[in-house]
Amino acid sequence: MVKIALDAMGGDNAPHDVVHGGIEAARLSKSRFEVVLVGEEQVIRKEMARHFRIHDLPISVVHASETIQMDEEPVIAVKQKKDSSMAVAMALQKKGKVAAVVSAGNTGALMATALFTLKRMEGVRRPALGTIMPSENGRAILLDVGATVDCRPDDLLKFAIMGSIYFSQIYNESKPRVGLLNIGHEAMKGNELTLKAYSLLSAAPIHFVGNVEGGGILHGDADVVVCDGFTGNAVLKFGESLLSIFKSSIRKLTRKYILSQLGAVLMKPTFDGIRKLFDYQEYGGAPFLGVQGICIKAHGRSTPKAIKNAVLVAYKMAAGNVTQKISDEIKQLSIDLPSESS
Repeated sequence: MVKIALDAMGGDNAPHDVVHGGIEAARLSKSRFEVVLVGEEQVIRKEMARHFRIHDLPISVVHASETIQMDEEPVIAVKQKKDSSMAVAMALQKKGKVAAVVSAGNTGALMATALFTLKRMEGVRRPALGTIMPSENGRAILLDVGATVDCRPDDLLKFAIMGSIYFSQIYNESKPRVGLLNIGHEAMKGNELTLKAYSLLSAAPIHFVGNVEGGGILHGDADVVVCDGFTGNAVLKFGESLLSIFKSSIRKLTRKYILSQLGAVLMKPTFDGIRKLFDYQEYGGAPFLGVQGICIKAHGRSTPKAIKNAVLVAYKMAAGNVTQKISDEIKQLSIDLPSESS
């Protein structure tokens, strides 16, 4: 049985919502995977006691005496707290005792722990953090969204390959369309980074569809959209604000007009569908690609539903052998990168 380590102490709503989400994931296991809750054992078992009929679920606990808080400086916290729930979970994966790690904790600390413990893949200079964005076609993965702020053209090439394999395995898409986030569709548009990256992506063993503008992400112009971490993080934060703005706008308009209140009742199924489309809980978590292992970063405010889905994504990655497939593809990459790309 595949084992998934879940950082029970990471996140704004830990351990309550994290343990709850882990239990809900275990209920859906059907003997495919086991959830390993990592953290202060006494605290975790107290939370588990709140739930009924869990004695026969595939779930276990591994003790960790320390917790990295959300506001701690990542590198310092990782160095000082050797027995944190995050560090213990990652060490379990390094030793082969679990196949993946899921955490809603401190993003910087999680990335640092993954790099220190699991190490980078051969051929990957900088890993990437990907996030799922809604689109008219269903969804798209955007990467990088903050792991690597300053990128080289060959970094974007590796992001494209990693994202394409991830999307293919998780969403059963044989040839995901890969786009380069840019200020225009034309090949000659963009800065030095995107111009050089365009050339590399055009020759890569992927289904490259060219440049994609910001609006093209939601319109579904590509399944995989690559960019540097600075740009990607800005797009991500903008996207995360859309749902709250949509909900507040609807409330204001329905309160202003009586007929709108009636219309809102009739349109509730439609509004619920839109809410679901933009709800981060539906997508589970963001994969940290380019390390020698599986690491899923769940949203800091993750609810039990979001944690459950993050565990399911981690299982899909493990079952689909995504890490090994990415590693093999990167090693086989035979494109000669121009020296000025550095």
